[in-house]
Amino acid sequence: MDLSDFQVRMVNSFDACPPTAIYIPNFITSEDEQRIFSQIDRAPKPKWTQLLNRRLINYGGIPHPNGMLAERIPEWLQVYVDKINNLNIFESRKANHVLINEYLPGQGIMPHTDGPLFYPVISTITCGSHTVLDFIEREKDASNNLHSLGFARKLIFRILLEPRSLLILKDSLYTDYLHSINEVKQDVLCDRICNYKSCETVHKIGDILQRGTRISLTIRHVPKTTKMKLKF
Repeated sequence: MDLSDFQVRMVNSFDACPPTAIYIPNFITSEDEQRIFSQIDRAPKPKWTQLLNRRLINYGGIPHPNGMLAERIPEWLQVYVDKINNLNIFESRKANHVLINEYLPGQGIMPHTDGPLFYPVISTITCGSHTVLDFIEREKDASNNLHSLGFARKLIFRILLEPRSLLILKDSLYTDYLHSINEVKQDVLCDRICNYKSCETVHKIGDILQRGTRISLTIRHVPKTTKMKLKF
């Protein structure tokens, strides 16, 4: 697969996202999507971490600045990790971590970056419902250093994530932008969305999309890992 065929391009006169956003519609099948939901439904309750605005599961280990204690990824999930690895987006490395997020209608995530714990490439498979991902340019101080926090944030562009799609972010999109999901139950499509031409379904500005339950599989590479058990 030539990923350059799926780079998100400029829309109208709006300077859309850099060509380091890759959007692939229907990256997985409907059968894959149903299988993922079925397996996640079977996940033991203690496996989930409940946050205020969503719940999540770590597979492969829990990333930590001191190193991730590597755990085996379940076979059903390794299928999709392998599918990502076959794209060679991590160069000579292989994905070794999957973060599963469950978003109910009205849930989202605050502006953030994935940070230095991961190799600077994000791959995310969307299942169930669509969502809209917002990108905000990070602030710079007088020394041109980037900051993640602050009040003066400007929305630069948005990407519509359809069910069964894959989004890959890298380069400046990893380092220079925050990304977030608004806590709304429906999305009104606007001219800030930069991947209309890449979408499987034809959308137009002003369309209203109702959100359902969304499961995201964020598949990444954690460089600092250990297989040694910690001694206390």
